[in-house]
Amino acid sequence: MASNHRKWLRWAAILLVALVAVAVLVIAAFPVAPFRERAEATLSERFGRPVTIGALDRTPAFSFTPTIRIRDIRIPQPGWAGTGDLARIGTLDMRIRAFGLLRGRLDPKDVTASGVRLNLVRQADGRTNWDDPNSAESGTGHPLRLDGLTIRDAVVDYRDAKQDRRFTIAVTSDAKGFVARGQGNVRGAPVRVEASGPAITAAATPWPFRARIDGAQLSMTARGQMDAPLDTERMTIAVTAQADSLKRIDAVIEAGLFGTQPVRLTANVRHDGPKWQVDDLRGRIGRSDFAGRLGVDKTSGRTVLDGDIHATRLDFDDLADDAGLAKAAALTRAIGPRVVPNTRVDIGKIDKTDGRIAFRIDRILSRGSASPIGSAKGVLTLDRQLLTIDPLRVGLPRGVVAGTVKVDQRGGRADPTVTLALDLTGGSIAALAGGSDVTGRVDARVRLTGVGETIRAAVGRSSGAIGIVARDGALPAKVAAMLGFDAGRALTAGDDDRARLRCAVARLDMNGGRGRFAPLIVDTSASQTRGTGGIAFPAETIAATLTGAPKHGSLLRIPGSATASGTLSAPKVVVPPETKSVGNILKGLGRAITGRQGPTASDADCAALSRQAIGR
Repeated sequence: MASNHRKWLRWAAILLVALVAVAVLVIAAFPVAPFRERAEATLSERFGRPVTIGALDRTPAFSFTPTIRIRDIRIPQPGWAGTGDLARIGTLDMRIRAFGLLRGRLDPKDVTASGVRLNLVRQADGRTNWDDPNSAESGTGHPLRLDGLTIRDAVVDYRDAKQDRRFTIAVTSDAKGFVARGQGNVRGAPVRVEASGPAITAAATPWPFRARIDGAQLSMTARGQMDAPLDTERMTIAVTAQADSLKRIDAVIEAGLFGTQPVRLTANVRHDGPKWQVDDLRGRIGRSDFAGRLGVDKTSGRTVLDGDIHATRLDFDDLADDAGLAKAAALTRAIGPRVVPNTRVDIGKIDKTDGRIAFRIDRILSRGSASPIGSAKGVLTLDRQLLTIDPLRVGLPRGVVAGTVKVDQRGGRADPTVTLALDLTGGSIAALAGGSDVTGRVDARVRLTGVGETIRAAVGRSSGAIGIVARDGALPAKVAAMLGFDAGRALTAGDDDRARLRCAVARLDMNGGRGRFAPLIVDTSASQTRGTGGIAFPAETIAATLTGAPKHGSLLRIPGSATASGTLSAPKVVVPPETKSVGNILKGLGRAITGRQGPTASDADCAALSRQAIGR
C-alpha cells in the first residue's frame, strides 16, 4: 500500500510540473489576434462610441516579454464635438510582461507610437471628449512606469471653448529626450508653446522638465521636476508669468481670476494629487505689489483654499483691466460720482470653493487724488457661498473702520444678500472731506442688509440704519451764523473768526434703500440747524429741508428755511426766493429793530443724540 501511495504522489508531481510547463508555454506563446474584437468592445464601452482596430498581433512568437503591436486604431469624435476622430494611431507597440496577464494587467514597459493624431475638444460648459463618460473621477490615476517611451510623427490639436484657447503641438520622444513644440492662441493672443525633458525611462525618477508659453501678451515658464516621467499629478516647479492681465494667465491656470492691469509674478509650486501648495508668491499688478502663499485642496470634491496675502501697496484701479476701467468711467460720467462703491460681490458661480484667506494692505493708493483709505487687513472666509470678511479693519488717515461684511448667496439665489456691520472711530472731518476749514472728530455706524450684485446695488435696496456724529471741532463764524439764518452776523464776522462745533448728528433709518433723517442736527456755539427729509440710494440723492436759529441775539435774522438737494458727492443748499426776498429782509430788519426775532436755540444734548445715532 505504501508503495502504491508513493507511486501516486510521483505521478501527481509529474502531472503538476507538466501542467505548469504547459501554462508557461501558453503564456509565452499566447496568440493575441483573437482578442482584437474584445479589445474593440472594451474601448468602445470606455469612450461610448465604436472604436476600431485594424490589426492586433505579437512579436516574437515565443517570449515572456512579447511586444503587442496594434495597427490603425481609430476613436471617433462624439457627436457633440463635430466630425472626424478624437484619435488615430498608425502603429502602437507595447512590450509587456506576459505573467502580468495572470493578474489581469497589461502593464506595458516599453511603448512606441507613430502616426498619432489627437483632436482634443472642451466645450464652454466644461465637457471634454476624452473623459470617461462612465466615471465621475478624473486625474486620479497612477502614472505609467515605463522603461521607455518613443513617439514619432505625433500631432495634438487642442480646442478649448471654455477658456478660449487653442494649441497645435508636435510631440516627439526618443533616447535623446522628450519635446513638445507648437503654437496657438490664448483668448486671442498668439503664443508659442514648448515643453521638454530627458528621455523617458524607468530610471528617470524624478524627471526634470521645462515648459514655456511665449507671446507678446502672455509669457509663462515652469521649470522643475515630476516625481516620474509625465506625472503631472506630482511635481515641484518654479513658475514665472507676465501678461497684460491676470485674466489671461487664468486662461492657463484656471483659478477663477479676473481682469487687471499688466501683471508679473513668480512662485514656487508643489502639486500632490488633489493638493496644490503655492509658496513664495511675489508679484506686481500695475503699481501694486503683493506677496504671500496659497494652498489649494480638492480632496473632498470641493476646492478648499488657505492662504495669506500681503500687499505693500495697492491701487484698487489696478484690479480692473482697461475695459473695466472704461466701463466704470462711463458709468461715472453718466450718473456722476458716488460715495458707495460699485464693487461686484456676486459669488453665484463660486459654488464649489471654500476656504480662508488672510490679507494685509500696508498702503492704499489712488489715481489722481489722495486716497481716503490708508491701509486694510482682515480675514476672508468662504463656506458654501457664504462669504464673510471678519475681522475687517480699514485704516484711514485719521481713524479706523472696523467690523464685518457678509455676502450670502446660498440656496441658488440670483443675487446675494449683503450685510454691512461697520464702525468708524476717531475719524476727522478734514481727512474725510479731503481738506476742510471745518474740524472735528467723526464717529459713524453702519448696519445694513440688502440684496444686490454690487455693494452699491445692495445698499440701494437695504434696510437698517446709518449714523454719523461729528463733535468737538470748530468752523468759520460766518458758516455758523448762516446755519442759524443770521444774515447780519454772517456779513459782519471776520474771515478768521471761529465758532465751536459742539456736534453734528445724522441718523438715517433705511427701508428699501430710502433713508429718513431721525434726527439731523448741527449744533454750534452760535447756532443750531435741524433737518427733515432723507437720502435715496443708490442714486445718493438728498432731499431735505433745513431750518435754523441763532443761540444769541442776531443782527439780522432771516425767517424761512433752506433746501438741501444734489447728491452726497455734490450736495447743494438752496435758500428759497421768498426767504431772501426784499420783503423778507425788511421783515427781518423790523424784527431786529423791535427786538422780536423769535426764539433762540439752546444747546443740544449731544451725548444723547450720539447714542441715538451710533450707540455711543
